[in-house]
Amino acid sequence: MKKCLLLTLLVLACCMSQAWAQAVTVSGTVTSADDGTPLPGVSVVVKGTQVGTSTGVTGTYSLTVPDQNASLVFSFIGYKALERAVNGATTINVALVSDATQLTEVVVTALGIERSRNSLPFAATQLEGSTVTAARNPNMVNSLSGKVAGLSVTQTNTLGGSANVVIRGTKSLTGNNQALFVVDGVPISNDVTNTYNQTTGRGGFDYGNPAADINPDDIESMSVLKGAAATALYGSRAANGVILITTKKGKRGLGVTLNNGVTIGTIDKKTFPEYQKEYGAGYGAAWLRYDVDGDGNLDNVVRMGDDASYGFPFDPNVLVYQWDAFDPASPNYKKPRPWVAGENGPEYFFETAVSVNNSITIDGGNEKANFKLGYNRNQDKGLLPNSEITKNMINFSGSLNLTSKLTTSAGVNFTQQEGLGRYGSGYSSINPMLGFRQWFQTNVDLKEQEEAYWRNKQNITWNWRSPSNLTAAYHDNVYWTRYENFESDERYRTFGNVASNYKFTEWLDLTARVSLDTYDELQEERFAIGSTTNDQDPNYTRYNRSFREFNFDLFANFDRNFTPDFNIRGLVGLNMRRSKLNSVRATTSGGLVVPRLYALSNSLNLLSPPIESELRRAVDGVFANATLGYKETIFLDLSGRRDQSSTLPRGNNSYFYPSVALSFVFSELLKQDWLSYAKIRGNYAEVGNDAPFAATDRYYNKQDEEIDAPIGTFGGIPLYSVPGTRYNPTLKPERTKSSEIGLETAFLDNRLGFEVTVYKSNTINQILPVSVSAATGYSFKYVNAGEVENRGIETALRFQPIKNDDFSWNLNLNWTHNRNEVVALAEGENMILATYQGGVSSNAAVGRPFGILRGQGFVLHENGGRMVDEDGFYLLSDPTKEISNPNPDWQGGISNTISFKGLSLYFLIDIRKGGELFNLDTYYGFGTGLYPETAGLNDLGNPSRLPVSEGGGIILPGVKEDGSPNDIRVENTEGVMGYYTPAEYHVYGAGFVKLREASLTYTLPQQLISKLKVFKGIDVSVVGRNLWIIDKDVPYSDPEAGFGAGNIGLGYLSGAYPTPRNVGFNVRFQF
Repeated sequence: MKKCLLLTLLVLACCMSQAWAQAVTVSGTVTSADDGTPLPGVSVVVKGTQVGTSTGVTGTYSLTVPDQNASLVFSFIGYKALERAVNGATTINVALVSDATQLTEVVVTALGIERSRNSLPFAATQLEGSTVTAARNPNMVNSLSGKVAGLSVTQTNTLGGSANVVIRGTKSLTGNNQALFVVDGVPISNDVTNTYNQTTGRGGFDYGNPAADINPDDIESMSVLKGAAATALYGSRAANGVILITTKKGKRGLGVTLNNGVTIGTIDKKTFPEYQKEYGAGYGAAWLRYDVDGDGNLDNVVRMGDDASYGFPFDPNVLVYQWDAFDPASPNYKKPRPWVAGENGPEYFFETAVSVNNSITIDGGNEKANFKLGYNRNQDKGLLPNSEITKNMINFSGSLNLTSKLTTSAGVNFTQQEGLGRYGSGYSSINPMLGFRQWFQTNVDLKEQEEAYWRNKQNITWNWRSPSNLTAAYHDNVYWTRYENFESDERYRTFGNVASNYKFTEWLDLTARVSLDTYDELQEERFAIGSTTNDQDPNYTRYNRSFREFNFDLFANFDRNFTPDFNIRGLVGLNMRRSKLNSVRATTSGGLVVPRLYALSNSLNLLSPPIESELRRAVDGVFANATLGYKETIFLDLSGRRDQSSTLPRGNNSYFYPSVALSFVFSELLKQDWLSYAKIRGNYAEVGNDAPFAATDRYYNKQDEEIDAPIGTFGGIPLYSVPGTRYNPTLKPERTKSSEIGLETAFLDNRLGFEVTVYKSNTINQILPVSVSAATGYSFKYVNAGEVENRGIETALRFQPIKNDDFSWNLNLNWTHNRNEVVALAEGENMILATYQGGVSSNAAVGRPFGILRGQGFVLHENGGRMVDEDGFYLLSDPTKEISNPNPDWQGGISNTISFKGLSLYFLIDIRKGGELFNLDTYYGFGTGLYPETAGLNDLGNPSRLPVSEGGGIILPGVKEDGSPNDIRVENTEGVMGYYTPAEYHVYGAGFVKLREASLTYTLPQQLISKLKVFKGIDVSVVGRNLWIIDKDVPYSDPEAGFGAGNIGLGYLSGAYPTPRNVGFNVRFQF
């Protein structure tokens, strides 16, 4: 009996043991405890075994557990590991808590794919949205300055002006060097519409970067992908790097956020001219003689047609007739006035800039769906009279899990912008700074000019041609310029996408996405009757531009663990891109008939045919990427893309570019407590670029019946002609070959981190127009020639010296050195890119950096001194001497964030060292006697403008022919210190050190918020931008000021606007 009982118990025990060890399939979703978003790529492993999997794109997993009593371990970079017992459960959902001691983050990479930083084999910098909006800059593009190693942002000081955004140096000699912007997978156009005249300093309006249509408050994060290995999957437009923007999405529950802010801007006086107040109008000490009061005697009249200040010294006891003596509406009509400096100088002209920003965001969601709806309105009133830009932005995004396998999402952004009175730029009468910096009379009072305009709204200028010819010689009344010769513009822009994702298995899913970027733009420019005709006739120009681009992406993602140690992840897909750009520009001819009526029908002469264009482009691409991982330690990354472009010749219109990369996380092997993280990485990649529109096919231009008469028609039949540049049906795509190696480390529980990258890129087969014999019927021909090399080093350091419950201090530094060199050109050793005032040109020269400036320079003695001739004036070199290199030696940024309880102080120092610029403002302004350097006392203690015979004059620094110091005194008259000196005399350092941004934010404590009940959070902040130029070399200007985005115009200052110093207040409410 006992034996039977024991046998029965043994059998039952075995059965219970077998049941106890029975396998079970467990599935679930892993989310972030911070915001409830799904986490892809989370490792899920049965504790103590090699059985495991990872979560898919939607954060879901499924795993067969051999023992229903086992435990699962969930781990992910940037989050604390979590262990959960199975206990026979078939569904286990977990929320991981972020861990600040781990190396951050999942990084958004090409096509919006999220990857752990462990596996990244290339340099990529990710910024949080709060970093972008720290100083409440309404222009998202400008807010990147100084924050990312390798990223250079050159901004203008004009209202809504464009910025140059270049990653790792200039690559294309004649094409676009701007980085590609991608928002939630949608490549968006950032092409500026500024004219060639505007970009080369000849005058025009700066209409800004279309990328500024992105609402900064809507940015969740931003990834800057720098090298070709990081960007190749985006195809031919990614050769210049990519800036990926991920917008905010809806979160669980329901939330409302209100943001309200106002910013005040005033001019930074360090960037505005100082004027000598000793001498007044004239190119010399002489009056006009004219009988003003009709008494038969000739009176002393200011030389109003002279736009210079080398005239008589001021003397309040001297009475003289000035410009207002000839204005019948003026209280000084036919009255002489004391000869004194103007009480209200050009600084009076500038107003206080005001920017008002209000936004509201509503978001919500649950485990199956989420949404976000936002509205932002920004009103910017500029520093100049009659200048304003109003922008309304609406955005919506949402996603829905239709089934456990199918997810769909959509997002749309709409921006409506109206601009009025953008600043005129360059060497043109529409730019008031041209006069203020270069050609002006220090006796002019700007308040009196303002009153003169508003008395009858006529062009009552200080710069009359003569008392008998009361028309503007060169310069209009600046208030007339702002209220009569103004532009207006409007742009309606929509971009967005619709996407679906189907999950076949835990390791394979398919994404289909259709995206659209579209805008319609109208620009109107006016030049009124009564304005100076020195540079143009009265006219009205109307420019309509319409852009459409569609992208279709279809790609499969896979992420498969063959064993717990070996993993392969990647994607394979295709892209179809179709774009179309239509534009029509029409301008009146010969003048206007009716004053202040701005319509094409008001043209004085018959309208010239409008300039119309339609540019279409089609690019089809297939791509693939695979990353092989071993123990999350060693990663081999392979990718390739093949594009086919409509702008390349048939039969030779496809191009393939590969990428190979390797990364090794060696900290996983060392396992040292002091070493939190360490990785070495390297890669090689190639990217291509197609040809400009119509560079490979013949087309014809219609002859203008007025301009080209009598050949515009033949027997009434319109004639057509070939363009000036001959097509080339054998063109090949441009190609950039890039390689880099980098090291990333973190220490002290990730409180100290350091990253360094060394890179090199060569852009070859550049498509350039080269000169050909006129006998061919053309002036130029497109060819493949030219090579540009960029090589450099990037470093980034982050350090958290202090961190406790109440106090923390975060320090971030970045530093970049890039060396740019033109390796080869199509023909010869030099290519002129643009020519400017002052006899200066921008050039690409073999063996030299891109964009060097050439002009007349000094003739140097063997001892290095600047040689003067026997009369004491500088000897001049030939006009092709290299006088400056605009490229900086290095640039960097230092940001600090210090937090104590609810109070946080942030500031950013932006640094650019090295490089030079040519300053046309001092070239002409010193010549016309505006600045203090042209007056005052000389080395003898006498007024320098006295004749040399009376102890006056100046000695130009330099050496004589024998090398001895120059001691020959010359007359200090007009031009001697300016345009009669070599252009090199007016070359200054282009470097700077700026306090770019600062903010002080206070977040109300939760104890107080909880009592208010309605609110979830309230914070208030004081912000500042461009607060202090700590160091610079160029006088009276910001070395960063220029003409806007583009290859040319770098290192050249002309009529630059002063820098606005902005201080604001912002409050945010969360409900």
